[in-house]
Amino acid sequence: MAASQVDASANEEKRTIELNGHVGFDSLPDQLVSKSVAQGFSFNILCVGETGVGKSTLMNTLFNTTFENEEASHYGNKVHLHPQTYELQESNVNLKLTIVHTVGFGDQINREESFKPILEYIDTQFEKYLEEELKIKRSLFSCHDTRIHACLYFIAPSGHSLKSLDLVTMKKLDSKVNIIPVIAKADTVNRSELDKLKIKIMSELVSNGVQIYQFPTEDEAVAEINSSMNTHLPFAVVGSVENVKVGNKLVKARLYPWGSVQVENENHCDFVKLREMLVRVNMEDLREQTHARHYELYRRCKLEEMGFKDTDPDSKSFSLQETYEAKRKEFLTDLQRKEEEMRQMFVNKVKEAEAELKEKEKELHERFEQLKRMHQEEKKTLEEKRRNLEEEMNAFNRRKVAAETLMGQAVQGGSQPFKKDKDKKK
Repeated sequence: MAASQVDASANEEKRTIELNGHVGFDSLPDQLVSKSVAQGFSFNILCVGETGVGKSTLMNTLFNTTFENEEASHYGNKVHLHPQTYELQESNVNLKLTIVHTVGFGDQINREESFKPILEYIDTQFEKYLEEELKIKRSLFSCHDTRIHACLYFIAPSGHSLKSLDLVTMKKLDSKVNIIPVIAKADTVNRSELDKLKIKIMSELVSNGVQIYQFPTEDEAVAEINSSMNTHLPFAVVGSVENVKVGNKLVKARLYPWGSVQVENENHCDFVKLREMLVRVNMEDLREQTHARHYELYRRCKLEEMGFKDTDPDSKSFSLQETYEAKRKEFLTDLQRKEEEMRQMFVNKVKEAEAELKEKEKELHERFEQLKRMHQEEKKTLEEKRRNLEEEMNAFNRRKVAAETLMGQAVQGGSQPFKKDKDKKK
C-alpha cells in the first residue's frame, strides 16, 4: 500500500508556484562559475598523424606559445605515445593542458597494428578514471583527469584521398574519442584541389562509416556558427610561430619567395575556424561528450564484463552486495576449475613424460641387445678367423720344417759324391 502511494505521488505533475520575494538561488550559476574557476580545468588533446606533418607546430600556434617537444625521427620500429602536461593561465582561468603525440605513427613498413598503441593509451586513461570512481574514498574533483577530450587527426595533403591507414585508424578510434580531422600543411595545395580533397575525404569517411565529431547545434547561442563550421570539415590548417611583417603589422605567417601565407587569415587557411571551434566555443562540449558518451560506453562494457548490471532478468532491484558475492563465487569456481585443469594437465604431462622415458628406455635396451648380438657375432667371426690363421700358420710351419729337412738332406747328399771324387784323384 505504501509503495503504491509513493508511485502515485511520483506520477503526479509537478506544480509551479510563484515566489513572493527574492530568495537567492538565482546565484547558483555564479556559484558554479566561481567554484569551477577556483578548481581549474583540464583539457587533453591527442595528435595523430605521420612524423613531420606539422603536429607540434600547430599546437604551438593554437595556444600561442612554444611547447617543449623533441624532434622525432622516421626510423622508429613501433608507435609510442608521448604525453606532456602544461599549466596555462588566461585572465583568471587556469587550464591544465595535456598534449599527446603519436611518435613514429606511419613510419613502419608494416602499418597494420599502428593504431593499437593509441587504443591502448585511450583505454588506459579510461581505466584510471574508472578505478578512481570505484574507490571507497574517491577524489574525482582533485584527481588529474587524463581522458582524451579531442583527437586532432592530421591528414597529409599528398594524394587525392585518404590512405588506408587513416581510414582504419579513425574507424578504430571513433567510438573512443572525439575525432576532428584536419588537413595539415594546407599551403602546399591550391584552393581548387583543396576543395576537392575536402569533399573526397568527407565522402570516404561517410562511406566507411567513420563517425567524426560534429559541433553541437542544440544550443541556440552557438547553433548557427556550429552548423556553419560543420560544413567546413575537415579544416585545412597551416601552423607557424614566426612573426612576419605584412603591411604595417606583424602577423603569424609562413614566408615564401612568392609571398606569405597568413595563419590567421581565413582566406588563406582554416586555422581561425579550428581555434574558435576547439577552444572558444566547444571545449566544454568536448569534455562533456568524452564523459557522457565515450567514457560511459567504456564504463558500461567494463562493468558488464565484471558481472555488474542494472537489473536482473526478473526486473528486481540491483544489489551490489549480491552481485559481488555472485561474482566472487563465480571467480572461485572458475579458479578451482582452472586449478583442477592445471593439476590434470600436470598429471597428463607426467604420464606422457614417463611413457616417453619408458619408450626411450625400451629403445635403448633394444639397441643395447642389438649391439651385444653384433659384438658376439663379430667376436665369433674373429675367433674363427684366428683359428683359421693359426691353422694356416701351423701348416706353414710344418711345410717350412719339411722344406728345411729336405734341403738339409739335399745338401748332405751332394757333399758325399764330391768326397769320393776327391779320393779317386789322389
